[in-house]
Amino acid sequence: MPTPAEKTRPAERILAAGTLPVAATLLTGTVALYIALVAFGNITDFETNQQFVRHVLAMDTTFKDNGLKWRAVESTALQDTAYVGIIAWETLAALVLGTSTVLWARALRRPQGPSRSEGLHRARRTGSIGLLMILLLFGVGFIGIGGEWFAMWQSDAWNGLDAATRVVTLTGIVLIVTHLPSAAAPAAAGAPADPKNPKDEL
Repeated sequence: MPTPAEKTRPAERILAAGTLPVAATLLTGTVALYIALVAFGNITDFETNQQFVRHVLAMDTTFKDNGLKWRAVESTALQDTAYVGIIAWETLAALVLGTSTVLWARALRRPQGPSRSEGLHRARRTGSIGLLMILLLFGVGFIGIGGEWFAMWQSDAWNGLDAATRVVTLTGIVLIVTHLPSAAAPAAAGAPADPKNPKDEL
């Protein structure tokens, strides 16, 4: 006959799925999958977004009387170099975030204690690097440089500002969630977790 403690284990496992580390794992994995699919699509369908990058950098679909066209990059070699750089950055970010997702999952499988806390911190640090890479690409690259410097906001045909804003918003939310303080304040601050604390470390 199962003991009262054994009867509560399934319920505890269900509740554990709603903890902050699990949320961080799933959200990091979501962004990892997204950027991996973006990179894969750009590699396997190279020409589609190649044209996007070329038109944005050339500024050939901005306002006709645009006084900013001196900023345009008309060299196709430079345009394609920028595009390949974007794909490489996306691929690297996907690898970093994928690694972070695996680290999150491994840490969650460990029993509570210093080893689990160390694993969660390693996963969070790794994920933060990948998330910041995404924010730099879509925030600085697409919104800042593409949207403002190359006046992408003026183009009706080649305008990726809405998509970039969605990615920045999602990534920013995930970054905030992974850094939210938990009940184990010392662990959240980067100090060794208290092995006597039965609560989740993050």
